[in-house]
Amino acid sequence: MAVCYDKLFHLMIDKKISNVQLKDMAGVSANIITRLKRDEYISTESIEKICLALNCGVDDILEFVPEKEGRDKA
Repeated sequence: MAVCYDKLFHLMIDKKISNVQLKDMAGVSANIITRLKRDEYISTESIEKICLALNCGVDDILEFVPEKEGRDKA
């Protein structure tokens, strides 16, 4: 299973929040924002910070999707 953060970016658009604003609001590094854009795993601590900053639940910002056929598993 892969993780997808499309829900997070849709929520950010709805709330008119930029990547930099999210970084500052949640107190996460720019590297975390980059990992989110690439649909890479981030720590549950970072997920918690983002959820608290946006006043939402985990299911509001991420979803698990099946691995694509032939995709490298890292």
